[in-house]
Amino acid sequence: MFIYLLISIVLLTILLAVTLFNALTAPMLKKSPSLQTRPRVSVLIPARNEETNIGACIEGFLAQDYDNFEIHVLNDQSTDRTGTIIEKFGEQYREVQAIHGKPLPEGWQGKNWACHQLSQHANGEILIFTDADNRPAPNAITNTIGYMQKLELGLLSAFPEKVTVTLSEKLVVPVVDMFVYAGLPLWLTYFSRFPSLAAASGLWIVFTREAYQHIGGHQAVSNQVVEDVELSRLAKKSGIRILTSAGTRVVSCRMYHSFGEVWNGFSKNLFGLVRYKTLPFFILTLSLWTMCVLPYITVWFAPLMELSIVAIVMNTAMRMVLALKYRHPFWTSVILHPFGVLLTLLIGINSLFQVKRGRLQWKGREIDMQVNK
Repeated sequence: MFIYLLISIVLLTILLAVTLFNALTAPMLKKSPSLQTRPRVSVLIPARNEETNIGACIEGFLAQDYDNFEIHVLNDQSTDRTGTIIEKFGEQYREVQAIHGKPLPEGWQGKNWACHQLSQHANGEILIFTDADNRPAPNAITNTIGYMQKLELGLLSAFPEKVTVTLSEKLVVPVVDMFVYAGLPLWLTYFSRFPSLAAASGLWIVFTREAYQHIGGHQAVSNQVVEDVELSRLAKKSGIRILTSAGTRVVSCRMYHSFGEVWNGFSKNLFGLVRYKTLPFFILTLSLWTMCVLPYITVWFAPLMELSIVAIVMNTAMRMVLALKYRHPFWTSVILHPFGVLLTLLIGINSLFQVKRGRLQWKGREIDMQVNK
């Protein structure tokens, strides 16, 4: 056990270093260079059974301080009032075009098919793919274009600020954010050529039209569940300049609204973060257990107390920095940190089992996982 704690402290030193590096240097979407030109922008929003979200999302884009954009919203075979709401916005605002989604073809995941259809309607030089639960600040488009122009990017993605209300959201959602902000120096997504150092969030993923077409768009990842990361890897493999940034205070979303949604939503994605490879998954799981849960157990044993306290202090420092920088729920993130990590690990294990069984469900659709393995 002594060796495990030493390993924990070594790994935590790396995570804490990355956390501090990102806290001091990470590209923040709220800080953006001035625009050089104002290219036509297409905002592309897939929506399936989003009657509680889609109106506020569209209103957020209609309030942008950018003046050269269009909004395409696709009703993806919804069974609620989503389609009616989209059509009303389309009738009232010339910027909004309502699109009726076609049935899902074999070999496609639902969101990828919806985004592919949206791309076929887009007229802009810049394509912004986002979700119905996203809430953009008025400067979201302007700041995004500013970054893309200054750094000559073909792809920019921002991880939105996460709004959490219920306890399960507060426990798990910031831990998934921790994977990014403590595990990846964000500027490496720009400076490194390795596809393994690519990252993206489908909640805010932006392409130049040329880059999107060059990598084959969503058709190139038609069967992928974690399509955003795969798109960023394809872009990097193709030599396209990409950047992953923090969208705190500029784009925000509430991903899930209950324990069931948290459990099922992340069960759909977590195993995919390691590209459905079992060995890397177990290494990641064991590492998180060793770093973030084990010290809180061993601290009660006198021979291990000192090392455990060192590890706990490092965990606490990491979560405090993340909470302050990226607006995570502070006390839940810091005090209940090991419980959040433990619940996330349980969801990850469920994700593994669900994929091995062959199928998951999301928003009333079965997801065929065989194509991803």
